[in-house]
Amino acid sequence: MTPINPDSLSGEDPPGGGGEEEEGGAGWNWGSKVPVKVLKAHSDAITAARLCCNDRCILSCSSDCSAILWDVESFQPLRTFKGVHSRTITECALIPNSNRMVTVSWDKKMVAWDLETGHVLWQMKLDGLLTSCSCSADGRLLVCAADPQNSVYICSASSGQMLHHISKHHHSTITQCCFDPQSQRVASVSADKSIKLWDLQAQTTTVSISSHGNVVSDCCFNSNGHFLCTASWDKTLKLWDLQGGQFRSQGGTALQRGHEGSVSCCVLSADDALLVSGSYDRTMALWDLSSLSRTLVLKGHTDWVTDVSLSADRKLMASSSKSGGSLVPVLPSLALVSAGLMWALVGQEGDKTVRIWDVENMEEIPEIKQRKSAEGTEIQILKVRMHRCIP
Repeated sequence: MTPINPDSLSGEDPPGGGGEEEEGGAGWNWGSKVPVKVLKAHSDAITAARLCCNDRCILSCSSDCSAILWDVESFQPLRTFKGVHSRTITECALIPNSNRMVTVSWDKKMVAWDLETGHVLWQMKLDGLLTSCSCSADGRLLVCAADPQNSVYICSASSGQMLHHISKHHHSTITQCCFDPQSQRVASVSADKSIKLWDLQAQTTTVSISSHGNVVSDCCFNSNGHFLCTASWDKTLKLWDLQGGQFRSQGGTALQRGHEGSVSCCVLSADDALLVSGSYDRTMALWDLSSLSRTLVLKGHTDWVTDVSLSADRKLMASSSKSGGSLVPVLPSLALVSAGLMWALVGQEGDKTVRIWDVENMEEIPEIKQRKSAEGTEIQILKVRMHRCIP
């Protein structure tokens, strides 16, 4: 998800920044070296990353006005989508049960693409800078948000035809919008600190919440739509029980002390057991939802984490970073995360490469064994020190 343009917020920056490149060689902070493989990627900030095609591919989009489809096994780009957008692509969304995806941009265009051919299927120009987009689970509808009108558009996924226009839905920039799993409601969050649910059948706002203390940066539903998770610049995440309605009197359940900086993005696993959040403090946190506790912190990004995505089996995680244009797949065998692959798409200004870090046997590192023995299942902090490649 694209960081909010500070100009739209009177120059306000999110609390807890990043952006400084760390010194030191490639590797984890336990002192053990990690093999690194470098591949080419975007030429500018990566704004979003999405696992797709039954988790066999990753789709990324960037401020370089392009989107790239990556093969997970080979870590090679399969296709590049470019030549249509003239400004930052703020988000990309897969259309379920099809070989199509859609991109939105600050150039006011929403564009549908064929994933196999790379051809444009249709494009539509709206009235404002498009900041977010999402597709309904049934693949029929698209929703996008426009700035500075603070409006929401709902369109046909097959043709781009506008079906609903919710004018001035919020009082400030809409940072994210998404459908519930039943494709009946649209959730939107905003720089005005509010959360809203719009009912497609009633065509009205049914829920409006103002609870966070700063910009609400992201939102996502759980698998049955009973809960909504929100992330905020107030450094917290909140879970909202929409089914029982307790939030009206009790508010949301806050997940605190997960990040030192503003929380920029969040995603729930398909089985509702795991929550992953990303932050402007350059870290990602993994949360056990059964205990509402943070179990793991991943460090390695050199700038704001802008987006996170999870595979259905929780073996793959994708994240994107504001700086540079790199995609880094991280490969741990970590019980807390589930054995398999974990992706971290990160970038360094001027680097513009893909880095593959092989940490499959990291649990055999003596320092990790000692920490586990001493601390049991306490939070584990994993850190990668990045360096520029020497030609």
